Amino acid sequence: MDAPTTFERIASHVRGQADLLLDVSHSIHENPELNFEERHAHDVLCAALDAAGLDVEPHAYGLDTAFAARAGTEGPLVAIICEYDALPDIGHACGHNVIAAAGLGAGIAAAAMAQELGGRVVVLGTPAEEGGGGKVLMARAGAFDDVSAAMMIHPADADLTGMDTIAIHQVEVEYTGQEAHAAAHPELGRNALDAAVLGYVNVAALRQHIGPAERVHGIFTDGGAKPNIVPGHAAALWYVRSPSLASLQPLKERVLGCLHAGASASGCTMSHQWNDTPYADMLDNPALLAAFSANAARLGRHHIPSTAQTNVVGSTDMGNVSYLTPSIHPMLRVAPAGVSIHTLEFARHAGGPGGDAAVIDGATSMAATVADLWTDPTIRAEAQAGLAAATEGGHPPGI
Repeated sequence: MDAPTTFERIASHVRGQADLLLDVSHSIHENPELNFEERHAHDVLCAALDAAGLDVEPHAYGLDTAFAARAGTEGPLVAIICEYDALPDIGHACGHNVIAAAGLGAGIAAAAMAQELGGRVVVLGTPAEEGGGGKVLMARAGAFDDVSAAMMIHPADADLTGMDTIAIHQVEVEYTGQEAHAAAHPELGRNALDAAVLGYVNVAALRQHIGPAERVHGIFTDGGAKPNIVPGHAAALWYVRSPSLASLQPLKERVLGCLHAGASASGCTMSHQWNDTPYADMLDNPALLAAFSANAARLGRHHIPSTAQTNVVGSTDMGNVSYLTPSIHPMLRVAPAGVSIHTLEFARHAGGPGGDAAVIDGATSMAATVADLWTDPTIRAEAQAGLAAATEGGHPPGI
């Protein structure tokens, strides 16, 4: 009988850890935590990685709920990314419990092979993907400085080579007017809520004249205290998205023009603050995707490029990582076709049999791809060449 291949050994190792991986996935799913509050997930993952023999650094890179777990002593360093934050009200409707458990399984399986195959692996726990920019902050602290490649999987309703990832920047807007008694002396008031509403209407008109891949959406976070008081203060949170950070800048300026016009029309003033962690578009690395897709195909998952019928559009701080090192962000099916992420129905699938299957297949495919990177210098060279070609002009500000 022929000796088992590296892929077969990795697949066997992941299957042997299946109970642990699914327990972790279910535990994170049942305990959803928001940006930078993922203490349960952090502790569960760190404990599992420590028990598997990796060198675990909790609370890493200056973030209380980030971690790094390392194995191997020499050779190329590959990063496996875990995400584990949830969404308000709808929990793990983005399936980050699946991402975390698959990353855990891939890290444990790769660590078991690191010395033999001459490579190094680091499992990075990256908090606050849903708007907090954990990866951006970790990158600025040096988390990816020595990394030859980085990878993660993301759940979806189809097996896709990637999502249609577009750049995003968040802006907090405040309007200041003048309070007054709404019945006795409305003429003395300057209505900050009117300013916010007019700004919203202006942006709604702007949407008719932006690119097909651009998105602008916002909510009011303060609209006044009582109807009989003219609101002297109002606030809103806006997301501005465009295919790249470069194309995002002019759209941001147009959005601000709309919002300022609302303040001017209502006799109010406006201030704004862009957050410190803009998300870049995702540069999916062709060489890494080819290796991952080949490994996933051995498990019966045949990844296809997204189409108008299958695409998942969104933004992620993994895009920032992809400007720094060759990276991939493939999607694994956990739900029936047409079930969108960020819905309660998707959350149910992420914690069910579909999510469980994606944990095992994602862990196996990623660990096998790590092994390919360690043992095949051609893949590493092609991956680096792909990154150089994609970032020929350097990476944009904000990365």
